[in-house]
Amino acid sequence: MNMKKKVLLMGKSGSGKTSMRSIIFANYIARDTRRLGATIDVEHSHVRFLGNLVLNLWDCGGQESFMEQYFASQKENIFRNVAVLIYVFDVESRELDKDMHYYQSCLEAILQNSQEAKIFCLVHKMDLVAEEQREVIFKEREEDLKRLSKPLECTCYRTSIWDETLYRAWSNIVYMLIPNVKALEYSLGVFAKIIDADEVLLFERATFLVISHCERKEHRDAHRFEKVSNIIKQFKLSCSKLGAKFHSLEVRNSSFAAFIDTFTSNTYVMVIMSDPGMPSEATLINIRNARKHFEELESPNCNNLSMTYQN
Repeated sequence: MNMKKKVLLMGKSGSGKTSMRSIIFANYIARDTRRLGATIDVEHSHVRFLGNLVLNLWDCGGQESFMEQYFASQKENIFRNVAVLIYVFDVESRELDKDMHYYQSCLEAILQNSQEAKIFCLVHKMDLVAEEQREVIFKEREEDLKRLSKPLECTCYRTSIWDETLYRAWSNIVYMLIPNVKALEYSLGVFAKIIDADEVLLFERATFLVISHCERKEHRDAHRFEKVSNIIKQFKLSCSKLGAKFHSLEVRNSSFAAFIDTFTSNTYVMVIMSDPGMPSEATLINIRNARKHFEELESPNCNNLSMTYQN
């Protein structure tokens, strides 16, 4: 049984909505998004995520004529049964007041038609802002947006298609929609403890978004998950262009060993071990032994959390 979640992607024309959607869900690289044209009216796409979760993505064109229609003749159709509203703001927009007006109109329509929807605001194209000013500008926008959103609550992210921030935002958004996510996290923690891993990450297979992780040893780079997502996805694309298929990867040096391997039919797993002398086969056997349990967890009806692995 498929679990469908309606996701609205909205914002002014040119704010970068279609570019980010194409990078996350259609395997574009950032430089290739320059050839994308403006979205006309609403583009619908269905993205299968973790087997039975289907994202019903509505990419809404941001030209003024379309925006006016969304809040008039199309209001009920657009804003009914929405699980998530993602509103994208161009950080360098010269029409900020108009952007805020349309955002508030979206919120009013959400209140009328989908009161339980989760709201996310992406302050986008942050690469155009001087690095030393990014945090200050983002905090100002975040404060304004949270105030304007009341009585609803919004979560804000700063994003750019040129770095890992885009993956971080979308990973967190999709995380909110995943069924059985708590059971997934629990089992990942058990798995990490049994095999004595420093860290274990779970990636969605098609997008390579991080959907769960367990950290048993503190790491100083808070953005490492998104960086790995970005790097490995680019590597996968390079493989496909050469007619090769990415299956697994092992990196080893004097300080650690890292393994990325296919896990379930919908995920990859990354295991980090601080013992570089650990034989590869021992870790790979444990990954293979865990696959069946995590396959079962992707069914929302599965409540069995018992796990056994080889030491």
